[in-house]
Amino acid sequence: MPPQLQSQNQSGPKILQGDLSALSPAVREFVEANITLCLPDSLHICDGSDEENRAILTQLEEQGMIKKLSKYENCWLARTDPRDVARVESKTVIVTREQRDTVPSPLGGGVSQLGRWMSPEEFDKAMTQRFPGCMKGRTMYVIPFSMGPVGSPLSKIGVELTDSPYVVASMRVMTRMGKAVLSALGNDEFVRCLHSVGCPLPLKKPLVNNWPCNPEQTLIAHIPNRRQIVSFGSGYGGNSLLGKKCFALRIASRIAKEEGWLAEHMLILGVTNPAGEKKYMAAAFPSACGKTNLAMLCPTLPGWKVECVGDDIAWMKFDDQGNLRAINPENGFFGVAPGTSAKTNPNAMATIVKNTIFTNVAETSDGGVYWEGMDQSLPEDITITSWKNKPWSSEDGEPCAHPNSRFCTPAGQCPIIDPLWESPEGVPIEAIIFGGRRPEGVPLVYEAFSWQHGVFVGAAMRSEATAAAEHRGKVIMHDPFAMRPFFGYNFGQYLSHWLSMADRPGAKLPKIFHVNWFRKSPTAGFLWPGFGDNIRVLDWMFRRVNGEAGAMPSAIGYLPCRDSLNLQGLQGYVDLDELFSLDQEFWQREVEDVRKYFTTQVNDDLPNEVARQLELLQQRVKQM
Repeated sequence: MPPQLQSQNQSGPKILQGDLSALSPAVREFVEANITLCLPDSLHICDGSDEENRAILTQLEEQGMIKKLSKYENCWLARTDPRDVARVESKTVIVTREQRDTVPSPLGGGVSQLGRWMSPEEFDKAMTQRFPGCMKGRTMYVIPFSMGPVGSPLSKIGVELTDSPYVVASMRVMTRMGKAVLSALGNDEFVRCLHSVGCPLPLKKPLVNNWPCNPEQTLIAHIPNRRQIVSFGSGYGGNSLLGKKCFALRIASRIAKEEGWLAEHMLILGVTNPAGEKKYMAAAFPSACGKTNLAMLCPTLPGWKVECVGDDIAWMKFDDQGNLRAINPENGFFGVAPGTSAKTNPNAMATIVKNTIFTNVAETSDGGVYWEGMDQSLPEDITITSWKNKPWSSEDGEPCAHPNSRFCTPAGQCPIIDPLWESPEGVPIEAIIFGGRRPEGVPLVYEAFSWQHGVFVGAAMRSEATAAAEHRGKVIMHDPFAMRPFFGYNFGQYLSHWLSMADRPGAKLPKIFHVNWFRKSPTAGFLWPGFGDNIRVLDWMFRRVNGEAGAMPSAIGYLPCRDSLNLQGLQGYVDLDELFSLDQEFWQREVEDVRKYFTTQVNDDLPNEVARQLELLQQRVKQM
C-alpha cells in the first residue's frame, strides 16, 4: 500500500450506522482490510430497514442520481452515463491458477467463447492499479445479503462492500438484505463481494447524468477458490449488483459442482391443471426468448393456472427422497423493460407500479415511464423525455428507452407469485425445458429420449441473436444451457457434472424438453401464436410427465402425436405439419455446426457421452 494513501485516513472512517465491533470476526476482517485499501470517508452497515431505504432513496434524489415518478407509488427513475448501460462480457473474468479450470482450451489456441480467464498475477496487478484510495470522499456501505430465503439449507450468504447508494437500494430489492442475514451468518462461510464505481472525490472530470462510473477501468473478476467477487468502474446491473449473475451463477455454479447441486440460468414456474394437480418446471432460455413472459404466463386454456417462483435463476438440489428441489435465490425481478406490455406480460406490468427502480427507460411528462413495445397510446398533451434526458418523438429514429433498460421490482408484488416461492426446502422440479429463438427447422416442442440425451440438447442449444454489425442481419449463436456468459468453470466439466446427476442412487430425474416458440413460415411470420397459448405446450409436457400424452419418436426426440396437443379454442389456423416438420438437410447442417462448435470450443474436455449423443443424432438424421 503506498504510504501517502494510508496516512490520509489514519483515524479510520466515520461510522454513520452500525457497529463494526459487533460483526463476526471474518466479516469484520473483510471490512477492515478493504477500508485500509479503499480509504472511504465513512462507513454504513446496512440493516435493511424501511427507514434506511427511505434515507438512501432521499440521498440518491438529492445527488441527482434518481428522480421520483409521481404517477406511481414509491417508484424512481435512474439515468446512467451512456457508457455504462449493460453487462460487459469482455471485461468479466474468472481468476484461476490454470486457464483450463476456467475454460476449455480451444482447438488451435483461439479465443474461448465460453468465458474469459485471468491469471492471479494479472488480477493482483489490476487490483493494485484500481482499488487503492478508490472510495476517498465516499461512504463504504456494508451489505449483508442472502441468496435464497434466510436460513434455507439451499441458500448462501454474501457481504458486498460498495460506494454506490444505488447499489444499496437495488440489492435491497434483489436479495434478502440486512440484520437478519448477519444473525444467520455467525462465523459461517460467505462470499466476499467488493464493488467500487471507481470515482474517488474530488472528481477529476464532471459526471454525466450525475452517474459515477469509470468505463476505461471497468473490471468484473471472480475468484472461485477464495469465494470472492471484485468489481470496479461500473455502477450498473449485473456489474454492480454482485448477488445477481456474479454470485448466483458464476460463483454458485462452481460451489454447486463441489457440493453436488446445480446453479442455473432458469425460470421456475408452477403449473396447475383443471383437476387441481400441480407440477413445477424450470426453463433455460437465452435473453430475448421470453423467459419472464413464460414465468408469468396467462393461460388461454380454461381451468389452467400458472404461478411464478422465479424468472431468471434456479438453484436445484436432490433431497433425501430423490426429488430435485429448486429455489429462486433472488428476491426481485431485474427485467428488461422494452417489449414488456399489457399484451405480452400483464403480470409484469401489474408488478412494477410500486416500489420499483427503473433505469434508462423514457419518462412521460405526467410522471410515468415509457419504452418501445409498451403498446400504450399516450394522451396528445403528454410529452416524452428519452433515457438520454432529451425531448423525444417517434420521428427521432432512435429508441426512447435503452434496449437494455430495466425495472428492479420486488418479486413478492407479482400478482401470480407462487405460494411456495420462499419455501426453505424449495419446490420439486419434474420437467426441465431448454429453448431458443430458431426461425427455421426446429419444431415447436420435443422431448429428450433420456437424461443423457437431454444434457446433449442443452449443450447444443442455439438461438438467433442480432449481429453486432447490423447489416449482417440475424445470426444463430451457440448458447449452451443459456449459460454461455455465466459459467463459473470449464464448460466440459460442467457437462460432466450434469451427466453425473444420473448416477445418484434414487434420483428422480426430471424429463427434459426443448421448445421453439419462434419458428416462421417462409411467407407469413410466426407459425405459433405464443404467449398465453404456450400453456398448450406445457399441458402436453405435464401429461407426458404423468405418462398420459401420446408421443412418437423422431430423429431429434419424441414429438407430440397428432391430436395430443390441446388446440381447443385456439384463435386462427395453425399449420401443425409445418410447425413439426423435420427437414433432413437442415438437421444435417445442425449436426455439423454443433460438431464444429464442440470440436473447436470444448475440444478435449467434451465428455464422451455428449460426443456419443451427437453421433447417435447424426445416425438418426441419416435415416430420416
